[in-house]
Amino acid sequence: MVEAGVRLLGATDVRRLAAELDLRPTKQRGQNFVIDANTVRRIVRESGVGPDDVVVEVGPGLGSLTLALLEVARRVVAIEVDDVLSARLAETVAEFAPEAAAALEVVAADALRVDGVPGPAPTALVANLPYNVSVPVLLHLLQVLPSLERGLVMVQAEVADRLAAGPGSRTYGVPSVKAAWYADVRRAGAVGRNVFWPAPNVDSGLVAWTRREPPATTAAREQVFAVVDAAFAQRRKQLRAALRPLAGSGEAAGAALEAAGVDPTARGEVLDVAAFARIAEALAEAPQA
Repeated sequence: MVEAGVRLLGATDVRRLAAELDLRPTKQRGQNFVIDANTVRRIVRESGVGPDDVVVEVGPGLGSLTLALLEVARRVVAIEVDDVLSARLAETVAEFAPEAAAALEVVAADALRVDGVPGPAPTALVANLPYNVSVPVLLHLLQVLPSLERGLVMVQAEVADRLAAGPGSRTYGVPSVKAAWYADVRRAGAVGRNVFWPAPNVDSGLVAWTRREPPATTAAREQVFAVVDAAFAQRRKQLRAALRPLAGSGEAAGAALEAAGVDPTARGEVLDVAAFARIAEALAEAPQA
């Protein structure tokens, strides 16, 4: 943690760094860099990160959020897939926060392919996630980094709504249920377009989460997630019909649903993660034809 000696990036700094790197932000990698110091401080504040935390950041880009995290956290592990950006990040921290340089670890990798991070076990995830892969990245890191206790991520506003939605909501779906397997998830605010360079064409939202144990079940996570995927593949189908391919027949699907205490005529959008776990367990225990 370095409370003093950190200078955060402003719009002029971001554009200078980008020019020095001959960087042209790409939509393919979801590159929209935060240029407002108040925004990154707000993200860090809302995340609840403190001096004992080891923070994972995904897609640090030019280092706007990285510097704000280094002000308060014990250590920051920044995962960056862009070779040019990952090579420059440590140099940027040395320039803007020299006293914090030793607290930064840069991992040049695709966050969807990492299966761990170097150093002490991470306790928090705080990131401006690339919008095109935000949900897969979040779910992957929740799975492979079980020491993560909490986090806050910035994603497309529509995705934030989906992640935080509860059963019965219009936006409730696969991301909602899978995120709920790992954590309690909530909306933590909105972020305007003008704090980014280049400005995105969509609104942004903050999503906070706190780790909790998954539902008690003998079914494996993969089995539960397969049920979730099938239930929402065609949202308007009743569960008995939606789960027919997975169960082998409509009769088998109906029997499993009844064994799980779920109305076979219900739709997936009304079930919580515990109900999906019960269904997966019933399907796994059903006699094979």
